[in-house]
Order: sequence, then structure tokens, then C-alpha cells
Amino acid sequence: MLRLLGTVAVTLLALTACSVPAGTGSTSAGRTFVVATSGEPDTLNPILGYGSDGASLIFDGLVARDAGNTLVPALAAELPAVSADGRTVTAKLRTGATFHDGSPLTAADVVFTYSAVLDSAVDSTLRSDLDMLTAVTAPDTSTVVFTLKYAYAPFLQRLTLGIVPAAALRDQDVNRAAFNQAPIGTGPYRVTSWTPGDRLVLAANESWWGGRPANSGVIVAFVADDNVRAQRARAGEFDAVELAPRLATAFPGFSVHKVPTADYRGVMLPMNHPVTGDAAIRRALDAAVDRQAMVTGVLGGAGDPAYGPVPPTSPFHVTTGPAPVDLDAAGWIAGTDGIRVRNGQRAEFALMYPATDSLRKELALAVTADARKAGIEVRPEGLTWEAIEPRMGQDALIMGWGTPYDPDFLSYKLFGSRFAGQGFFNPGGYRSAVVDRALQAGRDDADPEKRKAAYATFQRQLATDAPWVFLTYLQHTYVVRDDVAGVTPRVEAHEHDVANSLWWNIHTWTRR
Repeated sequence: MLRLLGTVAVTLLALTACSVPAGTGSTSAGRTFVVATSGEPDTLNPILGYGSDGASLIFDGLVARDAGNTLVPALAAELPAVSADGRTVTAKLRTGATFHDGSPLTAADVVFTYSAVLDSAVDSTLRSDLDMLTAVTAPDTSTVVFTLKYAYAPFLQRLTLGIVPAAALRDQDVNRAAFNQAPIGTGPYRVTSWTPGDRLVLAANESWWGGRPANSGVIVAFVADDNVRAQRARAGEFDAVELAPRLATAFPGFSVHKVPTADYRGVMLPMNHPVTGDAAIRRALDAAVDRQAMVTGVLGGAGDPAYGPVPPTSPFHVTTGPAPVDLDAAGWIAGTDGIRVRNGQRAEFALMYPATDSLRKELALAVTADARKAGIEVRPEGLTWEAIEPRMGQDALIMGWGTPYDPDFLSYKLFGSRFAGQGFFNPGGYRSAVVDRALQAGRDDADPEKRKAAYATFQRQLATDAPWVFLTYLQHTYVVRDDVAGVTPRVEAHEHDVANSLWWNIHTWTRR
């Protein structure tokens, strides 16, 4: 079994399918760690978007991030060199790095990985992240040269992308390859099995270039429902588990870790809705929400008010606030029931949230109450993601995004006109020529001061248009067994399930 916790714990583990399957190599008590998260990836292939910001446990990029999110060499022997004009980046590979199947890492693998992302036949969500690339070449087996269309200041941060073995995917349909469920990487852990909806089982990579992991493996349990995850945590099934702030309470043998993040929650307001498409309504809602009350009441203090997508910890952040609005002047007149009406249209709309996410539910209810005071009727609806996705272009949604890295990340897709209506990127169809120019300038120019000016323009225009009502920045809350040593929190992004969670360095974890 995973760990010898006594008859009761062993029974619980067996009943919840968290025992270590044959072949993982875990034979000693305390050698394998079990962690739990709500989110589950659609694929384990970095080309298709898995773990693109690093810390994927299975793959390594040319670079990685340390505990302070500073870039450090990974598969590159040293940080890649950038030419004086910023348009050529050269990476030298470290010697001795191998894939899980024993094959050596070469520059051809790096070229294949990045070329596949750029291939229009591959359904990669990362292609627009690399649209500054014109070529990726390998002058020899240990050198990779990236040629850029323009100087792109955060390019080295894009090199956290996990590298795949070319031999495993060449001449295959990357979109449907078996590799996507049973990948081969260079990382500290190799995949033993993945049971969608249940767990991902990882075993230590004994030949990892960074040194053998300090434990025998990791099991990532996927438990979408917050309350179920909390119940199973209290039953002692997990060594570390992320929980909603109100559920993350200490219990015997466990401690709570509150981790700072750039992860925000907000209300995405679709532009083609007869109510949310009106800027006056959006601004009124933006002014009506009581963000501090949400931090205090919904988050239990584990967060901060949010007014935009660039976190206060970023050097690119500028202070903004709700734009003033007079709904009466805009033609929205209060009816006898207090709800405003214009030309026969009531100021009402549906607000969707994923039903299993207790935090988003509570935020939706708080928005509903605040909106009522402004004469706007909000109807919260808890739904499955399958029911939510077809409606995102028409109905409002409690969404979450955010990154502690560069402001170009996420915001370029989330608010750029060219991505309007493309899945979870800009689902509300927001379009602004001012924002488009600012976002493009922020990625085209490597000069730090010009980039700051561009992102200041972006944030101020966004505050004026209010396509989102930003609510809170979260602290990610985890409950961790007291006998776990090596836990090292770092500022986290929105995406933090298998990759980039509190267990980003779980290869160093041990038991006291």
C-alpha cells in the first residue's frame, strides 16, 4: 500500500482506489506521496498545452523556475543567450540528459517540439504564444537556435515548455497519438498509469539528470467536487490537497498552507448580450461589487481585491478602479420592483459557474446580492462545464485566470480581438482597438519602459470598458500532512493542478 497508516487508513485507501498499482516500485512506508487536486488535464502532451509553464513533474523545459520564479537552466546547460538585436536565441543542451525510455536528449527533440507547436495541423493552444518564431534549427546535436520575427522580451520564459522525444511522435497525428495519455519525458517522474477522472500514477525517474528524486513516486488524485475532496482529506487519504479557503481548516496531523498567487476570479460579461453588452451596465456592476467583503467573507481573508488582470506584485501593474456611471442618464430606469429597465429590456442576466466549485458559487451569490443594490438582477446557475461552454458567448460566467510571470501571458489571448469567441480565450467577444494596439506593443518591443507604458494603457482601457468585473486575487490554500518535509511555496498562477502546484518540487519531499 501507499503508506502504512494502520488498518483504517489502508481500508480507506483501498476503497477509494488510491493504493499503488503493481509496478510503481513503492515498497517502503512513506516513500510515495498522494496529492489531490480539482483540475485534471485533457492531455499529458506539452505540445498540446500540458504544463507549458514548467513544473510538470513528467517533462523538463530548456529552462525552469526556482522557488522565487526566477528562470534557471534545466535541459539547457545555462540560460540561453540572446543576441544584441533580441532576434536570435541560442541554447546549449546539458550533457547526459535522457528520456524515460533511455534514449538521449538531442537538439533534434527540441526542434521537433517547437516545430510541432507551430504546425497548423496540430491542435496546439500554444501556437499564438510562439507566433514571434520564424525558425527553430539545430546546427549540431547539442545546440538549438531560435530565430524571432521581432525582439520579444519574455521569450526565455516561453522556454519552460516540456521537450518531447521526436522519435515517439514523428510521422504520427500528434492530436490523437497514444503518447498524449502515456508520454515519455525527461522529468523527475515517469508515467505509470493515468485513469481519467480518478488518478495519475507517477514513479521516480531513477536516471533523472537532476538527481534521483527523494521519494519513490507520486499519485495525483483528481477529485472535482470541493466537499468530497475535503471529506477524503479528513479521512487521511492524501498527503497534500488543495481546498477552497472555507474548507481548508487544520485537523489533527495536518497544517494549512496559504500560498500567494496571481490567480484572479471575475465575472466575464459577453458583449452580444442585450444587457451585459451595454457598457453602462458593466460599469455599474463593476462599481457595485464589494470586493473587500468577498475577501473577508467568501475567502476567509485568503486573498485580495482585484481590479484587473495584472497583479499588484507585477512591475507592470497600475492602479485602476471602477469607471463612474449614471444608469439613469444611460436610460436604465428603476422599475417598481427595483430592477432597472430600458426600452422594455429588464437589467437581468444569467451568471454561470461550475457547480462543483464551491468558491465560484459563493462569489456568484455575492455578486448577485451586490448587483441587486444597483438595480441589476443576476440569476446564478451552477452547471457542468459541458453545459457552460456552449453558452459562454451569450451568458456571463465566473471565470479564473492569472499569471505571476509576464503580462503578455494570458492577457494577449484573453482580451485580444483576434481571439474573440475562441473557447476560453475571450469567450465574451470583447474587441478594442486600443487594447489590441497596447497588447501588441507590449510583445513587439523589448524596451522595459515602453512595455510598461503599453501595459498601463491596456489596464486603463480595460477598466473603462469593463468586459470583466474582476473580483478577487486568491491565496491557494492547501492542507498538508505534518510529517512531510520539503514543502516550499512559491507564487502560483491560475493553472496549478498536476503542474505548478504546491508540489512543484515534490521530487525533494521526504517524510520526517
